[in-house]
Amino acid sequence: MKRIAVLTSGGDAQGMNAAVRAVVRGGLDQGVEVFAVYEGYQGLIDGGAYIRPMSWFDVGGILQQGGTLIGTARSTDFMTRDGRREAAYNLLLNRIEGLVVIGGDGSLTGANLFRWEWPSLVDELAAAGRIDGETASQFRHLAIVGLVGSIDNDMFGTDVTIGTDTALHRITEAIDAISSTAASHQRSFVVEVMGRDCGYLALMGALATGADWVLIPELPPQTEDWEAAMCESLRRGREHGRRDSIVVVAEGARDRDGNPISSQYVTEVLEKNLGWDTRLTILGHVQRGGAPSAFDRNLATLMGMEAVHAILAMKQEDPVPVIGMIGNRITRTPLEECLNRNEAVKIALRAQDFEQAAALRGRSFVDSFQTLRTLVRAEPHKRASEPPGLRIAVMNAGAPAPGMNTAVRAAVRLGLDAGHTMIGVRNGFTGLIENDLFELDWMAVNGWANRGGAELGTNRRIPTQSDFYAVARTLELNNIQAILLIGGWSGYQGALELYERRNQFPIFNLPILCLPATIDNDLPGSDLSVGADTALNNIVSAVDKIKQSAVAARRVFVVEVMGGKCGYLALMSALATGAERVYLHEEGVTLQDLVQDVNNLITGFSHGKRLGLMIRNEMVNPTYDTRFMTALFEEEGGDLFEVRQAILGHIQQGGSPTPFDRNFASRLAADCIDYFTRLAAGEEEAQSSVVGLLGRTYEFTPFEDVPRLLNRKDRRPLDQWWMALRPLARILAQPGPSAHPAEETLITAG
Repeated sequence: MKRIAVLTSGGDAQGMNAAVRAVVRGGLDQGVEVFAVYEGYQGLIDGGAYIRPMSWFDVGGILQQGGTLIGTARSTDFMTRDGRREAAYNLLLNRIEGLVVIGGDGSLTGANLFRWEWPSLVDELAAAGRIDGETASQFRHLAIVGLVGSIDNDMFGTDVTIGTDTALHRITEAIDAISSTAASHQRSFVVEVMGRDCGYLALMGALATGADWVLIPELPPQTEDWEAAMCESLRRGREHGRRDSIVVVAEGARDRDGNPISSQYVTEVLEKNLGWDTRLTILGHVQRGGAPSAFDRNLATLMGMEAVHAILAMKQEDPVPVIGMIGNRITRTPLEECLNRNEAVKIALRAQDFEQAAALRGRSFVDSFQTLRTLVRAEPHKRASEPPGLRIAVMNAGAPAPGMNTAVRAAVRLGLDAGHTMIGVRNGFTGLIENDLFELDWMAVNGWANRGGAELGTNRRIPTQSDFYAVARTLELNNIQAILLIGGWSGYQGALELYERRNQFPIFNLPILCLPATIDNDLPGSDLSVGADTALNNIVSAVDKIKQSAVAARRVFVVEVMGGKCGYLALMSALATGAERVYLHEEGVTLQDLVQDVNNLITGFSHGKRLGLMIRNEMVNPTYDTRFMTALFEEEGGDLFEVRQAILGHIQQGGSPTPFDRNFASRLAADCIDYFTRLAAGEEEAQSSVVGLLGRTYEFTPFEDVPRLLNRKDRRPLDQWWMALRPLARILAQPGPSAHPAEETLITAG
């Protein structure tokens, strides 16, 4: 294959530019020519200047841009065979053999039809004399790969689509802002969000923001008199101390009879039945606009690179693949299977088989809804007739991480609803040592969903020597039967210390679950940690601003990020910002490396380069620190460029957690409470474990397996999955496989 093309179709989605960039640069790196089709399928039909070859530099500096650089459109012409025949002609005219389509359900449906019609379209063009026999024979088959770009997250074959995470950012930012004014005036707000017939944005937006009610298409209210049930729940919430009431409505919400439920109607219901001051906010297209989140940039980049590998490896009999992400792994799923599953959801919705529609969305969708149903309650269920639950101590330990409060809130409410007694521990292991414990009730964690920091308090103290006796005494005095520890490396180490002293202190035989919460993402037993996504977004937001400053003044910036000796933040932020160089502790850095970097900068700026971006892990090298690197580049750069350093510091730990971190924290907390509930019912054996996402599944890793997963010296996991992305980062950051500096007058990082 010598030529491929990429197009974006349908509604725009944040991250499409990152996907286009990855396809273009990934293809060029593989030695193929890459074309961009402007204005989606309509550009494919119109041909001419709408189909253009792309250079390495054509996609520079677009990572942080919203929308799509190459344009998009909803083409009615492509829905006709005549339109598709014209599209085929223009591809043949440009001798293009493969097509990467980035779009939603409708766009990929069109792509699938186009692939299967291709041989007959070629025959028709040959019969009409528009192409010769040699062309018809040589281009008998068209390879197509699909990427799902849609904020709705309504496509099977991937857990999350390009643009969804950013849309959730917009929703949570808006609802967080609305909540503060609503609480100030004791108001109610109804917030309408997008999603068409998929309730994902509404469901996960409500879960992330601590909303009080949600209405989605797949799981409508269970009772006919749902209005009264909703109003009663909100009224009880006010009686228990809530000052605001937030109802999230999906634009496709309906009741059990299939009748639409509009946000305007919900507003009128609240005003009429409760007499409250109620305002309506329709978020609209703000959900699709603006710069993509760090997650969407990296998701689109990984998908785009995988699309290139997939299209170059395709055989004519291979089905069209959809590139997706399931769990934390990039996957390929046959497009027809995805479309059939999507059609099954639509059929179920039309038949008002809502349980089937929800089940087809996936197990995590249903679990998230059940979790939300509990969290929005004004008070826990009355469970006096059931066996008593456990007395569970909830604590934070290690450095603060955004999302700790979200995890505590979810654990406390889910635990209370399941019949457990939830005991808060102040200030980590210090609280256990000093017996600083207190009982948590339902409203004690109200408003914690979007709050940064750690309300329970946290520190890096690890029990030593006489501390163990004090901890044992505290556990006995408070009749603690289980511990849920939400924290980072120090927390895990402290929990392991207790576990290893079970023979000395029998009370330490109680089950301990560790939930990963650290921005460094350096913990065993989970690919991701609560807080890391927020830290990445803090870094990306800062670097986006730094790049604007740098390009205006011909500067090089050396940006230092946290992470200890773990390179996750440095590498993933480099991918998300388009940095041309990233320094990792795992690889180290030598003076020879720095000399080469200086020479590259001098060459680039001598030929028109205006921006240099280097990202450095804080502990990559104790001698060649950020100050040294900055001084070296400044000295050698002379009059060509200025050099500035930016040490981001604790800004990476602060701020409100991202929707990903909030929902990830709630998911892990729900898994932990579910385990404790099964344990109390005698359905599980007592076991201490770390919980996390490993590949495609959520798993519990027993404490006895944890030591073999650790690099204790460098305080990071032995298996660092993100290091497999290092070659990809090098490819995307290089000047270009066939580029010559003299050909370009402006070269920018990214």
